Amino acid sequence: MKFVLWFDEISKKDVPLVGGKNANLGEMIQHTKVPVPPGFAITTEAYDYFMRENRLEEKIKKLISRLDKKNLKNLRKIGKSIRELILSGKFPEDLKNEIIDNYGKMSKKFNTKNLAVAVRSSATAEDLGDASFAGQQETYINVRGEKQLLNSVKKCIASLFTDRAISYRADKGFDHFKVKLSVGVQKLIFSKSSGVMFSLDPDSGNKNFVYINSSYGLGDYVVQGRVNPDGFFILKSTRTIISKRKGSKMTMEVRSKKGVKKKTTPKKLRENFSISDKDAIKLAEYCIHIENHYKRPMDIEWAKDKDGLYIVQARPETVQSKSSDVLKKYILKEKSKVILVGQSIGRKIGAGKAKMIISAKEISKFKPGEILVTEMTDPDWEPIMKMASGIITDKGGRTSHAAIVSRELGIPAIVGTLHGTKKIKTGQDITVDCTQERGRVWKGILSYKVSKIDVKSMPKTKTQIMVNVGIPERALVQGQLPVDGVGLAREEFIISSIGEHPLAMIKNHKEKIFIEKLAEGISKIAAAFYPRPVILRFSDFKTNEYATLKGGKEFEPKENNPMIGWRGASRYISEFEAAFRLECRALKKVRDEMKLKNIIPMIPFCRTIEEAKETLKIMREEGLKRGKNFKVYVMAEIPSNIILADKFSNYFDGFSIGSNDLTQLTLGIDRDSQRLAKTFNERDLAVKRMIEMLIKTAHKYGRKVGICGEAPSYFPDFTEFLVRQGIDSISVNPEVAIKTRLLVHKIEKKLKR
Repeated sequence: MKFVLWFDEISKKDVPLVGGKNANLGEMIQHTKVPVPPGFAITTEAYDYFMRENRLEEKIKKLISRLDKKNLKNLRKIGKSIRELILSGKFPEDLKNEIIDNYGKMSKKFNTKNLAVAVRSSATAEDLGDASFAGQQETYINVRGEKQLLNSVKKCIASLFTDRAISYRADKGFDHFKVKLSVGVQKLIFSKSSGVMFSLDPDSGNKNFVYINSSYGLGDYVVQGRVNPDGFFILKSTRTIISKRKGSKMTMEVRSKKGVKKKTTPKKLRENFSISDKDAIKLAEYCIHIENHYKRPMDIEWAKDKDGLYIVQARPETVQSKSSDVLKKYILKEKSKVILVGQSIGRKIGAGKAKMIISAKEISKFKPGEILVTEMTDPDWEPIMKMASGIITDKGGRTSHAAIVSRELGIPAIVGTLHGTKKIKTGQDITVDCTQERGRVWKGILSYKVSKIDVKSMPKTKTQIMVNVGIPERALVQGQLPVDGVGLAREEFIISSIGEHPLAMIKNHKEKIFIEKLAEGISKIAAAFYPRPVILRFSDFKTNEYATLKGGKEFEPKENNPMIGWRGASRYISEFEAAFRLECRALKKVRDEMKLKNIIPMIPFCRTIEEAKETLKIMREEGLKRGKNFKVYVMAEIPSNIILADKFSNYFDGFSIGSNDLTQLTLGIDRDSQRLAKTFNERDLAVKRMIEMLIKTAHKYGRKVGICGEAPSYFPDFTEFLVRQGIDSISVNPEVAIKTRLLVHKIEKKLKR
């Protein structure tokens, strides 16, 4: 029998002998170039030997036969009895000596008498492709000396029968006696920082990204959700940081004389990111390398000490990688008062009565369908987590225990709220809304709907099908649609979220904040669809809309009809020019620093050729020079754009039809007029002739034409008209993108294109 195998002797094929965790460590050491701390595995043969010599299996089987997994008190009693049986067992002498001998060899290798190690459980049904078993068994950090080591190994063996592990196996249909345990003994990394990363966005499933959570000290607090960590979004293709968020990081886990202890994070450290941008990019490279080796999305733990970065664990990601070809979209149908906000986990909605539980001792009070409100969860909470309609925690980030288990269970969760246990009371009706990056807890039980989008085997079309996007956080889901890119990305949503008028921000010396926040929003949209094109429309607020922003009234005149007033290009070349230059700098930052070259800027409401010239001149001065590798489009929404399409073609590379404004200005109807609403019709012959004229002229001069108005989203006959005219692209609202592609395919087939 093989009682001990070193990591460099094993690989992923050895799961039956060393469990999933140890097998993956060996696989990475043998077959990848990522740095992994050395160590050895105490095998499942050693586990069988220990159980057999102590005659434990029959005793455990008797206890398990009395299990009622729905009765939490029964589960707790049986689990405790089994663990006590195992802990009372003794190591056979030959097994004990082999463990001690190999520990001595590892200590000698590093010139240390009693080397500090991490002792990790590694079950044979763990870190598999279809079940993560995350946190089911125990890990012990900063173990030193033979006595501590043997004690920790025994406790790892006993942890195969934690309450949560018993419950999880029962739910997943795993035989308790076919699952065996190996124990990994790994050189401890004295972590300055540590954390978890995924080789995709863990909530939307968008595979363009690596997502990293990071905090100070040893890694357990990030995994367990005891801290609100820093977060980094990195685009794989360009190895650039698209966005990052600073967590509160109030506490950290550090070494002590006997194991580990909790420590308050010094204020100076809390105010900084726990790793550098350079570290984040290096971690992303390791993550991508590991994903490429395993050929599937991965969930990875890492640590950083004075010598550099290390990978300490890797397992297959088990939620998004199993997702089907049907995209589900949750839509809130009503709103109320927002009680608190936090980090969204999943992109779902749940509603029910709140149940606050602070200690695991109280979990028997929880009823199915309630929303769990607590400080944080750990694996002991899993028996009730699977019964919840939603989960809210004060602490934790997107890679915490609560987040990982919620995703696997398909339950919406909001983590890191800081004040959830203070602001929500037991029995209160609430709705957990995770449809955006910032999760919201609404007062009352609100109605919502779920729409399904089938993305399987979509036909190709000659006419490009694109989508209109506004909110960057939603782009992560929308980017997975089978579309050809973004026909209209609106800056207005991003600027609204900044909340302050750009000229007021300039006055208050906040230009850098505006640029950074606008660049982050733009980059999220561009990265979500990368490398597909994203047509970004510069700001097109009207005066009455800009006036609602903080400080806006000082800079905005009152107009009788803002819809055809001071908007678009006319703003850029006026006293608003300084604000437009900030938009240009944000775009340049996205292109140069984030390396997102798939963005095509577009000028809205450009009335004259002179406005076109002046706007392009400002862009050139800001380093955005139109050329072979940098295209610029213009909105075609004013009759002058159509009548002078030949002239506008000298200054722009493409046109995008705004059907609402074009209809308004062709028919002379205020699009907001209720009295004339019945007459307002994008399918009017005059409007269609305008479009026909534009397509013919633009194509004559080698320019592309798309449409990003509302009409194609609602009127199939209008879509057919556009295809017949040879339009290059149709951009619609995301919820009708699939329907539109199928319709266009049918039309093109009829036209034999």
